[in-house]
Amino acid sequence: MIELLAPAGSMEALVAAVDNGADAVYFGTTLFNARMLAKNFSREGVSEAVAYCHSHGVRCYVTMNTLIGDRMMKDAMNQVEFLYRAGVDALIIADLGLASEIRRSFPDFELHASTQCSAHNVDATVFLQSLGFKRAVVARELSKEDLETVCRHAPIEIEAFVHGALCVSQSGQCLLSSFIGGRSGNRGECAQPCRMMYNGKYPLSLKDLSLAAHITELLDMGISSLKIEGRMKSPDYVGKVTRVFRALIDERRNATESEMKYLAEVFSRQGFTDGYFTQTVSQAMLGIRTEQDKYQSKKTEALLYPALKHRAPIELFERTNTLLPPMKVTPSNKPVKAVNSARFYDAATIPDDPKAFGIGIVYLPLDRYQKKANGVVLPPVIFDSERGEVLAKLKKARESGALHGLVGNIGHIALCKEAGLIPHGDWRLNIQSSYAAKVFDGILSDLLLSPELILPQIRDIPFSKSVTVYGRQILMTLEKPVGYSSLTDRTKAVFPILREGGRDILLNSLPIYMADKQKELEKAGEFAYHYLFTIEGKQETLQILTAYQKGWTTKKAVRRIK
Repeated sequence: MIELLAPAGSMEALVAAVDNGADAVYFGTTLFNARMLAKNFSREGVSEAVAYCHSHGVRCYVTMNTLIGDRMMKDAMNQVEFLYRAGVDALIIADLGLASEIRRSFPDFELHASTQCSAHNVDATVFLQSLGFKRAVVARELSKEDLETVCRHAPIEIEAFVHGALCVSQSGQCLLSSFIGGRSGNRGECAQPCRMMYNGKYPLSLKDLSLAAHITELLDMGISSLKIEGRMKSPDYVGKVTRVFRALIDERRNATESEMKYLAEVFSRQGFTDGYFTQTVSQAMLGIRTEQDKYQSKKTEALLYPALKHRAPIELFERTNTLLPPMKVTPSNKPVKAVNSARFYDAATIPDDPKAFGIGIVYLPLDRYQKKANGVVLPPVIFDSERGEVLAKLKKARESGALHGLVGNIGHIALCKEAGLIPHGDWRLNIQSSYAAKVFDGILSDLLLSPELILPQIRDIPFSKSVTVYGRQILMTLEKPVGYSSLTDRTKAVFPILREGGRDILLNSLPIYMADKQKELEKAGEFAYHYLFTIEGKQETLQILTAYQKGWTTKKAVRRIK
């Protein structure tokens, strides 16, 4: 039986979901969830929600899908213990360090990998299974064919979004809100800068997803759960959308034209898109919330469907596991000092002698690899349909002298090793604690830590590690091409756009510069420097590397570079 999973940002929305036929609901508490701006649930509210759901035969999942720092882990695990005792059926987790702690204290607590884990291929689901996950919420960018492949070969359950808002960046790979406004999407505080105007238009604002017209195809795939997005939406929205999908699933049919029109009237951004699923990626996927959309939403009435079937109440077994003290994380072996590395997007900008600047590993993107580099950056996204081609390119790079692979996704580690490359962790893995770093101990040679960390947090992580000390940080990885070479926002800041692994990547308007912070860097412990060169020319690259050797101040560096 396929599960219909509905959102609940409040108790009223939860009741609407249950009363309109959801098999399960998901909601967040006031801590550690990716929708901190929703009403969410207090501890008393959680207990009430679990009781209501279970009395109606509905499972309840709680989102703890933000990244957890070392100094947050104790509070996070205290919350996990409460949710475990309260009878929550499963947790939706993004942080792999938190997942490892939950498995240690509460091994029978069901874990679902959030879409923030960026799982988009079979290898990712295999890795998640090894960490104790029972289910993965897969990337919304998957085509029908790639989704079928994952469902067919994954060793764990697969959950897929079928309706609701779309992030334009690959989930878990967006730092735009964090870098330009100080509100991290990885902390549940996204300010949705993708919905703002750039270049006088809205090139990052996607229409909402709806796969209501593809229900029969989805049912045939073997998906475990169909998920509706909307924890920020009203109870009216949740109830109406849930009721439509309940009827479609029960009757094993696709939505009619009138039902699609109705769903759009309930809430849409100039209609819906199924562009990723149908591989019709185009500018037609873009849309904003218009006044006409808002007007339509106010006047919709519920559709009439047959009465819902009664479900038997859920009875929980007694839960007896005990919360253990937080694990003291130490590396399994004495950490080896990480080697300074530099990532170039153009082979022509690589210095003639990188070692003269203390650079031991020189990376180039796989699709632009040349013998001047001894490392390759794996594409940020590798769907199963792309795996064979990428593996062939990796093996060719290895034969040409590449030794190292920079891996930014849990589903790419096996591929890197299969090609005979030494795997190194990229910032895209979102490592923000020693607990998360421990997961990769013995799997990856070292880790490039999240650029969202401050120096004291970097010091807390006792593993072989690197930190980005220069470069225009990649803020988004986009499946849909933007259509511009750069974006200019309302403050006149310019964000360059490059291609990497067949995808557009959005760069920050300003580079990280830390050559004038040598003493502060030294106080943060032992780690290697990672340089990120994207739009810089060769002369500018040489000047920047010289600045780090000589400790130039920011003003002096800028003056010399000009």
